[in-house]
Amino acid sequence: MVTTIQDSRKKELVMYLIGDQPPYAEKLISTLQRIPAQLLDGLAPCAAPIRLGAIDDLYSHVGSKNLYLLKSGLLHALIDGKPLFYIQEGDLIGLRQGLNTAPCVYMSEEPLELVPYDREALFRHIHASNTRQEQFTQYILGQAALMSDALARSKPLEVRPVTGFQHFAPGDELIRQGDEAGHVFIITEGHAEAFVEGIKVGDVQQDEIFGAMALFTREKRSATVIASAPTTVMMIPKEQFLALMQSNPRIAHSLIESMARRIDLMNRELTYYKQLAVN
Repeated sequence: MVTTIQDSRKKELVMYLIGDQPPYAEKLISTLQRIPAQLLDGLAPCAAPIRLGAIDDLYSHVGSKNLYLLKSGLLHALIDGKPLFYIQEGDLIGLRQGLNTAPCVYMSEEPLELVPYDREALFRHIHASNTRQEQFTQYILGQAALMSDALARSKPLEVRPVTGFQHFAPGDELIRQGDEAGHVFIITEGHAEAFVEGIKVGDVQQDEIFGAMALFTREKRSATVIASAPTTVMMIPKEQFLALMQSNPRIAHSLIESMARRIDLMNRELTYYKQLAVN
């Protein structure tokens, strides 16, 4: 899990500004922390646990062929030589491929125990279940959003990119019909409603992915989404999302199928209300 460091002896390693991490990050981290165990349920490790002492570079000791569950210990993650976050017990290591982010080096100042899982076996296990596919998509998109937010916050305020997390009051537009598509969104807290040509065609619930179809089709936004309660969304930049989908085509296919069903329901709603207006 991408997690900030609050311990005073590790202040130099905080992902965010010194002090407590933002509430939206805490909530998302808590949600994502439960996913690895669910993904691995029913899958056997491919080898015996690996035990290491303090290390400067994890992959120089274990290689990058497998995925690893961090059973005990704490890993600090450095990007471009700068420590931004840590990975804690219960997290999966090795899923960064496809996130279109800078190379990451993992180091530790304490003993570690890692449980190895065969990468291909894990992905077959994930793709065998629609529920695990949805959990995996949520996990890696959440990781991507936290990473983007951390990197954005490391830059001076005046040059920070619009990425990571955004907050909306009731009535605010999250996206507008006809606009260019630059991000995919997931509501981490709150609720929103979708409108086409001013007609409500559906609701967007917490943890639901929206805004992705326009990235796949390279068309403009097909609906307006408006917050109906105080809402926090995580924003995944277009390039990062498309790279992620290209590296996981089965998940992309599953996501497209889900969005197609949702669009079909929206079209039915729109047709129904237009017929009511005519009559």
